[in-house]
Amino acid sequence: MANLKQLSHREPKLTGGHRLCPGCGEPIAVRQVLMSTEDPVLVTNATGCLEVSTTIFPYSAWNIPWLHIAFENAAAAASGVEAMYQSLKKQGKIDPDANYRFVAFGGDGGTYDIGLQALSGAVERNHDFLYVCLNNEAYMNTGVQRSSATLKGAHTTTSPAGEVIPGKTQNRKDLTEIMVAHDIPYVAQTIPGRWNDITRKAEKAFSIEGPKFMNVLTPCPLGWGHEGGLTPEISQLAADTCIWPLYEVEYGEYKINYKPKEKKPIEAFLEPQARFRHLFRSDEGAEVRKAVQEWVDWKWETLLKKAGE
Repeated sequence: MANLKQLSHREPKLTGGHRLCPGCGEPIAVRQVLMSTEDPVLVTNATGCLEVSTTIFPYSAWNIPWLHIAFENAAAAASGVEAMYQSLKKQGKIDPDANYRFVAFGGDGGTYDIGLQALSGAVERNHDFLYVCLNNEAYMNTGVQRSSATLKGAHTTTSPAGEVIPGKTQNRKDLTEIMVAHDIPYVAQTIPGRWNDITRKAEKAFSIEGPKFMNVLTPCPLGWGHEGGLTPEISQLAADTCIWPLYEVEYGEYKINYKPKEKKPIEAFLEPQARFRHLFRSDEGAEVRKAVQEWVDWKWETLLKKAGE
């Protein structure tokens, strides 16, 4: 595994000058994933914050080949490009020793919801690519609407906290486990707040042949309602409370990469964010917090059992 000094000397594949919000978790995650390989990389990018903010015409923050594709088919485009690459290689039209990597980036809206069918199909066909979900838990690019990745109790523009509902009323979908169920070689959950975790997992993913999936929690200061400078700390709190466990599944074998010495209550993660402020103002909010805590505890205990711990 490359150390921090080695990583810092690699030429950035996503440069500065983009228009993503200060403190956005997405460019942090993207840079960390892409710096984890020295091989040439081609990126397909679903519509979303990352796409619109890094390619404001006539400028681009991408220092590598990059393809914008619609919300629903980043994985389909990546699989098509990868298939073309394999064909050209067999035809002798590409250097047989070339070692290109293919990465698809999509937000939770374009992955958990709109793009799930294309993602499922691409990994079932066993294409050799890495899919990275930049999960900021809502459709941030179009106005902070809830997605199936949104945590229960969160206030969004389509799950507004008020007299009718106390924020989103459903638990989020567990997409990481859905991808594990596809029996692909490598699946991982990580955060931008622990550079050694995300880069190690990306480096491992690039070393494995076949479809790989990484789910990265990427805090959104605008949609979550926290100070931009707190992004690494907020993502770390997600791991400390086990709301977002850091683990990987390699060829079906579970491994938990981080276990907090003292598992923090979910309030440590919820309180710094304005989207959960209403949960601390009423008895109904307290009941929602209790339900989320019970759900988190159950998911964590289940994960421990899967990892044999």
